[in-house]
Amino acid sequence: MPIKSIGLIDLTAAALFRTLAALFRLLPRRVCLAVGAALGEIFYLADGRHRRLARANLEKAFGALLPEERRRCLARTSFRHFGRMLADDLKWASLGDGRRRELLCVEGEEHIRRSLEAGRGVLLFSAHLGNWEIASEAVSRLGELHVVARPLDNRIFERELIRFRRRLGAQVISKFQAAGPILRALRRNGLVAILIDQNVLRSQAVFVDFFGLPAATTPALAAFHLRTGAPLVPVFCLGRPDLSYRVKIGPPLDIAPSGDYERDVLQITSLCTKMIEAEIRENPDQWLWFHDRWKSRPEGESVLRPAAEKNHGP
Repeated sequence: MPIKSIGLIDLTAAALFRTLAALFRLLPRRVCLAVGAALGEIFYLADGRHRRLARANLEKAFGALLPEERRRCLARTSFRHFGRMLADDLKWASLGDGRRRELLCVEGEEHIRRSLEAGRGVLLFSAHLGNWEIASEAVSRLGELHVVARPLDNRIFERELIRFRRRLGAQVISKFQAAGPILRALRRNGLVAILIDQNVLRSQAVFVDFFGLPAATTPALAAFHLRTGAPLVPVFCLGRPDLSYRVKIGPPLDIAPSGDYERDVLQITSLCTKMIEAEIRENPDQWLWFHDRWKSRPEGESVLRPAAEKNHGP
């Protein structure tokens, strides 16, 4: 899929981005994170559509389990977290290697090391939770890392993002031409990371339970596992109160395929999605609630919009 051509708005946004990146290189990290959180707050107040979407998603996910005021607070915090995460991504490259290592508490490296011993590569799965970009810093020390991602529409931002990911030790595979590069990486006993928590088109999806609602989810992770036998290993990078990160690497999933391909894809995708849901429930303030996760619906299904979508106030 081609990337859109660069227009005046894209050029202006890129100029602002580069100015901010240059400023963050000079400022202390704590100040950068505070600025990022403030920008996230501005985004929350200014973007009514995504603010309402975040509240609606929180109502779908938690309903009466969380009072409305708590859901409103989580929506706001999610925006602030996203701004803080982007600020840290801009600041990260200017930190020394020793300082970056101090900020990463990595648990479970042995799960990847042991999985690599089979020689089939490893399929890592994760979500847009915490700081998924920074996770590459820790994981790339364990093997040749490739991340599957959708290219950004803005070509300037896309080049900057690819450069940032390479500095963290990751090679980028476009989701639009992913099959060949993924298979080649696994044959070289590499690590391939796929984030599976975002909506996909109904024609490309399997529907699995996510917070009690069917969610259109990519079957690619399960399909590559069934084709290659590469172990499936969960990885999450979560922010901590002291502004460091906890990188959680779980043991490989214990899966016994039944031989029914469609059934196996559905069960594997459901299991991985439930693991992601559990992490989000523990850290709801660190997930992107303003993403339209339940946009695609199963054939013939109509879902009522929650009341939160009708509330226009901040």
